[in-house]
Parts: sequence; C-alpha cells; structure tokens
Amino acid sequence: MMTFWLFAIVLLAASAVFIALPLFKKSEFDDEERRDELNKAFYKDRLVELEEEAAEGIVNDSDELIVDLKQSLLDDIPENKGQDGGFSLSATQVFVPSVLLVVIISVAMYFKFGGLDQVTHWQGISAELPALTKKLMSPDEEQLTEKEMEDLTLALRTRLHYQPEDSAGWLLLGRIALANRDAETAVGAMKRAYDLAPQDPDARLGYAQSLMMSQDESEQRHARSILVGLLQDNYVDLRVYSLLAFDAFQQNQFEEAIRYWRTMQKLIGPEDSRYKMLERSIVNAEKQLGAPVSNVNVPITISLGDSVRLPENALLIVSIHDGNGSPIPMAAARFPLGSFPRTVVLDDGNVMMEGQSLSSLETILVKVRVDTDGNVATKDGDWYGQSSVVKLGEPVALSIEKQY
Repeated sequence: MMTFWLFAIVLLAASAVFIALPLFKKSEFDDEERRDELNKAFYKDRLVELEEEAAEGIVNDSDELIVDLKQSLLDDIPENKGQDGGFSLSATQVFVPSVLLVVIISVAMYFKFGGLDQVTHWQGISAELPALTKKLMSPDEEQLTEKEMEDLTLALRTRLHYQPEDSAGWLLLGRIALANRDAETAVGAMKRAYDLAPQDPDARLGYAQSLMMSQDESEQRHARSILVGLLQDNYVDLRVYSLLAFDAFQQNQFEEAIRYWRTMQKLIGPEDSRYKMLERSIVNAEKQLGAPVSNVNVPITISLGDSVRLPENALLIVSIHDGNGSPIPMAAARFPLGSFPRTVVLDDGNVMMEGQSLSSLETILVKVRVDTDGNVATKDGDWYGQSSVVKLGEPVALSIEKQY
C-alpha cells in the first residue's frame, strides 16, 4: 500500500510540474517589443521612400506626408502601455489553485472509483493467511465458509505473486480450485507445483487429478501416465487407484476399473465404511461386463506377536491355500505393512490362475509372511504366521509370531 501512495504522490508532483511550466517559463519573444520594432522598421522604410519620391518630383508636400507617417506610428502605440491593463493574475495565483484542484479531483476520483474498501480488505486478508491455512488443515476446526475460502484463495495468490517458487503454495491453491471445481485455476496451479517439484508425489498426483477434469483427451492421457508412474514407484494412495478406476470405467474398461477398486478394498479393509461403496461399484462394473457377479471374499484378521519388530518398508504377503494341504496357493496378494491388528480381504480377483474361483474350495488355510528385503524368493529373517484349516465363509484369524 505504501508503494501505491508513493507512486500517487509522484504522479501528482509530475502534474504540478506540467502546470507550472507554461506559467513560470519566460516567453522567448516579447510581443509588444516585436510590434514596436516592426513599426519602427516600417516607419524608416517609408521615410526613405518619401525622400526618393520627393527627389524624383513625384510628391510636393513631403513634409505633410512625414507628419502623417509619424501620426500613424503614434496611433499604433497602445494608450495603456506602461500602465496596468485592467484585471490580471500572477503566475503563482494561477498555479496554487490549479494544483489544489488537481489533488482534490484525483483523491475524490480514487475514493469513488478506486476500490479503497477492496484494497483495504485485500491487505487485511494477506495478513490472515497463516490463520486461514491452519484452519483449513486442522481436522478439529470447523470447515471454512465460502467467504473464507475466497479470502484464502486471494491471500494465496498474493503470496505466490511475491514467492512464485513456493511449490507447496501452488499445490494448496490447486487443491482449493479442485474443491471449487475450477478446472482452469486447478490445472494452472498444479502445473506450477509439478514444474517446481516434478518428483514430489503430491505434486504429481495433484497435477494428474486436475488434468482429469479436462475435456482434452491428450491431457487425460498425460494424467493416466502420471498416475501409472506413481504406481510403478510404489506410491500407495487411495486417490491414485480411485482416479484410475473412475477413468477406466468412463473408458468402458470395466475389468481395469474392477481391478483398481478391488485393490482399494484390500487397502482399507472391510471395517471401513467405504468398503461397501466400492463393492457396489464393482458389482455395477461386473454387470456392465455381463459377467456373473462374484460375492466370494475372504476377510482375514492379522495380529502381531508381542516380540515381533518389523521394518517400516516391509510388505505383507497373504496367500490362501486349499485346506487339503496343497502348497500351491489358490489366491495371493501383497499389501503395505500398515498397523496391527488389521484386516485384509482376498477374493476371486486374487486367484493365481485364470478360470479358478475361491468358491470351488470347501476348506481353506491362510498363510501370511512379512517380506523384509523386497525379494519374495528369499525367506531368511522373514516373520510369518499361519491359520488353522477353516471352512470357506468362516472367519479367519492368525498371528505373525514365527521367523524363518
């Protein structure tokens, strides 16, 4: 705001200079003096002509003509020369009121049309950015009102104008735009965040999410490639699978959509309220395929022994075997380690061979192993557990407490 007022003062000072220049600058030519000089020159030229005419005998009364010439010269001299010619103002008397008038008009126009209230509000909101951001991020706080969201967006834009390299700020602005369904702002902000931090998973996911809102097929393809890249980098986030599933369903790729939704079910477990919603989505996709709807799934509750300590980057490998003792698993899946106790679900989407179904089993046995080195072929040092043989459909529970 201080910059604005300084700039305004400079403009007013420049206006005053433009007013003063024609008032105080001395004229290069004096009009009265020029007139007198011209009259004198004319008088002298006419005298020379009269003398020549008299010498040639053209005129006889040259003295009378000279008197008339002198009289005409006197007639050209104003009567009030050397006296005050009526009412006149000095340059200062014109300058001061003119400058005051310019200042008054400028200030009045600004207060009328300059949006002073909006500027004052903008300045205040910029100072409240930390508080608004904290309220947005805190789960214990009430949700921001629509007005507060607008204020937060304005404050963020202001800060990003002065700090354009703040990738976290661009990411937050993009998320707000996504929540408001503002595709143009979302894509622009997320792209800035992605350009500044191309390896940041949150920036990659946010950019892909914004591109999914576009109607441009090339942008949607770019979004898919980013999401698939996140999966290849072992980035586990439900939003990645959700976006890919929704996109696959929109593209009539129902098998792909079902696969992503089943993966989401495995990540959240049946106790999550979203599990049934995902099941309905799967059923809908299966109907679109014209395939029989599969209702066979095996919830497995896994606990951890008291003495077991696991690395954070370990993976959980769960397999279902025929209860008759077959070493070859009927179905298997890998999960992030997560926290224990936890429940995972396997279904016909996890069968090892095409054409097989869990419904063909009468009894099952479940094995669980924690892979600590990322190589499923090695077992040394891995912790594991095994359930008892149960009938298909009965609850399955086991504990990881043994080590290879």
